[in-house]
Amino acid sequence: MMALRPKSWLRWLCVLLALYCLACAPARADSCTVTMSDVVFGDINSIAGVDYTATGSGSVTCSWTLLSPTPPFVLLFPNVVVCVNAGLGTNSLSYGGRQLGQAAQRIDYNLYTASSYASATTWGATGQAGTVPINLSGGVLPLVGGSIVRPFTVYAKLPASASLTAAKVVGNGPTSFSSAFTGAGSISYAFYNLTAPACTAGGSVAFSFNVTANLTNNCTISANPLAFLNAGALTSAKRTTTALSVRCTNDNAWRIALDGGTVAANVAARKMKDTAGTDTISYRISDTLDGPLWGDGNAGTSVVTGTGTGAAQTVTLYGLVPVQTTPRPGDYKDSVTATIYF
Repeated sequence: MMALRPKSWLRWLCVLLALYCLACAPARADSCTVTMSDVVFGDINSIAGVDYTATGSGSVTCSWTLLSPTPPFVLLFPNVVVCVNAGLGTNSLSYGGRQLGQAAQRIDYNLYTASSYASATTWGATGQAGTVPINLSGGVLPLVGGSIVRPFTVYAKLPASASLTAAKVVGNGPTSFSSAFTGAGSISYAFYNLTAPACTAGGSVAFSFNVTANLTNNCTISANPLAFLNAGALTSAKRTTTALSVRCTNDNAWRIALDGGTVAANVAARKMKDTAGTDTISYRISDTLDGPLWGDGNAGTSVVTGTGTGAAQTVTLYGLVPVQTTPRPGDYKDSVTATIYF
């Protein structure tokens, strides 16, 4: 009997293995798939002066079989490199400033690969200047074939900006702003042994998701005291002014009502009371000099109306103490509540 030398055995083993691998090639199914959630900012307030952030969660699943139709035929140290890419999305013109849209309106936002929200981490596609993909390289696959799941997170930021301040609610709101990434997301991937190739060297697959935010109508209001100067006898009218600051969503109609105060509780007959006694002083509030009484719309009084711009607006209050019997000296006060309706 003729014996084969060790090197001959090894040579024949390699040949047989290669032939076996070629015969099994059609059954090969190396591939990666991806899923991703929508990125949802939820309700946003255009006048809050704050940044909004959100995240999206994704998952890449890569599956492989033991044998390969192309060299090296067998993945002895099975690995996969994956790049998760993103396009612009609808309503956007550049990666540096993606935008959510509602008809012709636009609100600035962007997507990032890290929670630092730095421009250098802007999520984009492989080879896209100024952006980076999400790199999931280094996933080690089961030696005998199988699959590996790698999660990833997308970070989104919608900053306080001029575009947010200018945004308008349509109808009664809230109004949805969005950007669709229908087929605009993709993964590119490559399987390898020891040395990682570029993730573009293998296959690719597209995926979809949406970015949304709901703009709500909002208003804020603040006021300074309406302070009259010290006075002696009330034999002549005493006047003063102060201001309310109002900030409402752009194009949002508002109206401000004043209650009757804590002393008289009467919008048409306001009074201040001595903090140390029971004497009172009558006074008036209007939104123009000697104009109609500003109240809640009852007893012949009016309310003040306006339309928001997204920026702070000033409303002047005119105070008047008319001629009347002078009470005893004291510190006279009333507390009035201003309510804004929108």
